[in-house]
Amino acid sequence: MENNFDVVVIGGGPGGYVCAIRAAQLGLKTACVESRGALGGTCLNVGCIPSKSLLNLSENFHKAKKDFNNQGIEIDGIRLNIKKMMSNKDKSIQVLTKGVEFLFKKNKVTYFKGKGVLFSKNDIIVYESDSKKNTIKGENIVIATGSDVASLPGIEINEKNIVSSTGALSFDKVPKKLAVIGGGYIGLEMGSVWSRLGSEVTVIEYLDYITPGMDREISNEFQKILTKQGIKFIMGSKVDDINDKGNSISISYTDIKKSKKENITVDKVLVSVGRRPYTEGLNLSKIGVKKDSKGRIEVNNKLQTSIKNIYAIGDVIKGPMLAHKAEDEGIAVAEILAGQAGHVNYDVIPGVIYTSPEVATVGKTEEQLKDENMSYKVGKFPFLANSRAKVNNETDGFVKILADSKTDKVLGVHIIGPHCGDMIAEMALAMEFGASSEDIARTCHAHPTHTEAIKEAALAVDKRPIHF
Repeated sequence: MENNFDVVVIGGGPGGYVCAIRAAQLGLKTACVESRGALGGTCLNVGCIPSKSLLNLSENFHKAKKDFNNQGIEIDGIRLNIKKMMSNKDKSIQVLTKGVEFLFKKNKVTYFKGKGVLFSKNDIIVYESDSKKNTIKGENIVIATGSDVASLPGIEINEKNIVSSTGALSFDKVPKKLAVIGGGYIGLEMGSVWSRLGSEVTVIEYLDYITPGMDREISNEFQKILTKQGIKFIMGSKVDDINDKGNSISISYTDIKKSKKENITVDKVLVSVGRRPYTEGLNLSKIGVKKDSKGRIEVNNKLQTSIKNIYAIGDVIKGPMLAHKAEDEGIAVAEILAGQAGHVNYDVIPGVIYTSPEVATVGKTEEQLKDENMSYKVGKFPFLANSRAKVNNETDGFVKILADSKTDKVLGVHIIGPHCGDMIAEMALAMEFGASSEDIARTCHAHPTHTEAIKEAALAVDKRPIHF
């Protein structure tokens, strides 16, 4: 009976560990199986957390080197110690992973280190090593194994010269020239880090715009700002080959519109063309868990797979591959298993790009509303007219609110500007409660704050902004 559990969660990333903790809080005997040797998944170990550490540190370095003198803070002889910067990042990761282990102990979650493989709808073998394994039983099983980096056909990521986001988090020196293949969230964040630290960064993107799926007006403004910061963009181009010559890398690509072949030479290449669900080696097909054409596990609205006592959450199912989406699904499953009404509102999941300025979005884009033939109004307000942004020399970007023409209900909010990764929470909360733009416009916002730009954008929906 010792290894019999009400719930076994396979995967200890943000979705998995949150699901395990919530299930234990609700009185279910819970275990979590994780193969990495450290909890927190990709996000905490080689994703969100270390990248945000480097984004913050590189921005501080850039400000100290480029901006402070103009603001009356004179610093001489500033230099970069990349080893110390990486050590700071690694220390943060260790503290946070140990913190999750502490939360498991606090909430009485049993933690198994090893690879979990399903052998029936209730039986899991946990392989700690080639010679050591445990068999555990779960009345219910939650698959939360996350995702892995995708590559391009015929291109091998070696994490030395041709790297994924994992390798780009651990360069031992600043590459003179860095190419980023793919203009999505991850590539642009890591490109920003190394650009601020001194790399000449070139982004090669297949489409003729960056950040696919984002509101196009925000996407276009974002590219302009990054270009102004020194990042080069090669748009509408398909990478054909990456040739690692040891001391340099040659990239062959084709300009799609002109059908013209081109070539650039760089020191390092970051391949950032998306992620794929990690479902290999779990025996899913053998026990009858169905997957879709993209390799994602199929689930119903209760996050159940084709086998009713097996659930799946996070990057292994459809939807944005975001840690907070996985967390919400983990909590929903735990509550469903405890007989409660777990639910995720997929219309109000914020997304943030942690560059400088940040980009944050929640709800529908203008393009989606047009595709759905919805009648809408737009309210915009630039940070150039926001007093706090002005005095802080952070005037790039704007707030954009989309509201229903008839009901005034907020349908989507898109922000590019300072601190908008935090600001978007106000709008997610407003949308969760079905707020109108008038509700936001009538809410008193403290002065002087960046959030006043949200109030002004809400006023602008009705063509009555005060400060612009």
